[in-house]
Amino acid sequence: MRLSTKSRYAVSALLHLAIHNQAGPVPLAEVSVCQGISMSYVDQIFALLRQCGLVQGTPGPGGGYRLARPAQAIPVGEVIRAMESAAASGRGRGGRGMSDLEAVVWEQLERRIDGFLDRISLADLAHRPGIREALLQQYDARVWRCEVCGVLSSRRAPGESGRRAGAP
Repeated sequence: MRLSTKSRYAVSALLHLAIHNQAGPVPLAEVSVCQGISMSYVDQIFALLRQCGLVQGTPGPGGGYRLARPAQAIPVGEVIRAMESAAASGRGRGGRGMSDLEAVVWEQLERRIDGFLDRISLADLAHRPGIREALLQQYDARVWRCEVCGVLSSRRAPGESGRRAGAP
């Protein structure tokens, strides 16, 4: 199964919001820099996430985006389906040339995959030790004192201490 880039980035962006939930709204510029996604692509992704009711925006200084529901109430499958259905509507549903047997097999496989992804929430991912360690390494691998992401040096969830300034 191949996921679109938009789906992969949407899951990463929402995982970023889930991890930083306690710190308040996350600016899109932060998501762009931290996740290595162009700002225009982040804008497109968040427009779809907002339409699907997965995020809420807070305008103005200190604003940004938060999850619309608790991270444990957002299954990864919902995020992927939202992004893939948006991508499919843009491409159209041309005939795939599948036989009846192939169609039945793929329909059953897709249901199983959807069921599996629906049992994994953003909170499940955010609490996996490997995920948090990868995030910290990601922050350590970049320079965080630029005009775009300078906000990172002061963003931290209450009671959380990073390995260095700028770590979540």
